[in-house]
Amino acid sequence: MAKIAIIGAGSVEFTRNILTDLCSVPELAGTLEFALHDIDPERLAYAERAGRQVVERLHAGHTVTAHADRKGAFDGADYLINEIQVGGYTATRTDFDVPRRFGVRQTIADTIGIGGIMRGLRTLPVMIEMAEEMTGLCPEGLLLNYTNPMAMVPWGIWAASEWPAAQTIGVCHSVRDTHAFLAGAVGVPLERIRFRTAGFNHQCFVYRFEDAATGDDLYPRLRAIVEADPEGLGRRVRVELFRRFGYFPTESSEHSAEYVPWFLHDDEQVERFRIEVDEYLRRSEENLREWDEIKRTLDRGGELDLERNDELASQFVVALETGAPANLYANVRNDGSIEGLPDDACVEVPVHVEGDRIERERIGRIPPQCLALNRTFLNVAELTVRAVVEGSRALVDQAALLDPNTAATLPPAEIVAMVDARIVAHGGLIPASIRG
Repeated sequence: MAKIAIIGAGSVEFTRNILTDLCSVPELAGTLEFALHDIDPERLAYAERAGRQVVERLHAGHTVTAHADRKGAFDGADYLINEIQVGGYTATRTDFDVPRRFGVRQTIADTIGIGGIMRGLRTLPVMIEMAEEMTGLCPEGLLLNYTNPMAMVPWGIWAASEWPAAQTIGVCHSVRDTHAFLAGAVGVPLERIRFRTAGFNHQCFVYRFEDAATGDDLYPRLRAIVEADPEGLGRRVRVELFRRFGYFPTESSEHSAEYVPWFLHDDEQVERFRIEVDEYLRRSEENLREWDEIKRTLDRGGELDLERNDELASQFVVALETGAPANLYANVRNDGSIEGLPDDACVEVPVHVEGDRIERERIGRIPPQCLALNRTFLNVAELTVRAVVEGSRALVDQAALLDPNTAATLPPAEIVAMVDARIVAHGGLIPASIRG
């Protein structure tokens, strides 16, 4: 029986989706143990109830266990699916409220930017500690990480622990969803399109976009559609980046706006590109409402909605457990996959899963303008990782100074003052070596 530890299982909707996917695969019937872990006892209890309901209703025959101590969940795990959010909604609120006082606008604030830096500072120490425990308790396990900042979390793990980089996979929907969007935009069935996409998580670009049946490059068709649509396909920032850099980016306009220096500091640009400032706060509040609804449903003995989502973590587990080959995208250690980026960086590239092997595709050179954008992203991620590993407050300041959106908004002294205020506001969530 394969043991799947779900870390941060109190994100009940996410747990329900993963279990629904895996319980819907007949070949896996009766072969899995779901070991749920969360630091919040109430959320863990509801996750266990939801998990048992999913297994029973889908007649899957799997086992569900709940563990307040994560070591119990880790012990002997074959897969570890991670969805933690250190500090929860309160910390997320702080990620927006303090920068706003300094005039810094953000949209999602979980990847780079001052919000991504702070999320990295409070998340990486927890992930490194977990990796050290995993090394002893489940040395053959595969970590499938959803937690952001994705470009920092795996990088920090292999920089500061003995946990193998080869057993660290970051999973995200952005590439898959972008491919589906592009197929719909040009009116070609998704399965007929050949894609090649790579870069950093939340800042990949689609380098090959062609009809496999005819060999035609589909970019000319996409450009014509874009030029004919004054609304920018409803994705104005992404389309602007596509126009300026020649390749379509994988991340939403909300994310993309805060990874570059041109939009958020300017009122006219925010209005023109219809940028949703503070969007992640609204999403977080909606998640809290959904959590309340799930609790009410379970408390009255009702049935949760079950729908297969084909989560990427589920697809990795299915491929490895059944032996069915799969071509997926993953965030992995670079090790030469993309030329011009450090070997130890965490990059997002195509991978092929077959048998018990996960083999990344070597991308080689990418267009220099896209590599240049990736380097501005890399600067913030690398310095934040190094700040945690080395316990350096100076590197935190320098990461913020080099962040594109932050640097376009504030002069150096105010950036450092904002970092000071953020560290004070987060208190014990930030490592003591950095708090000073």
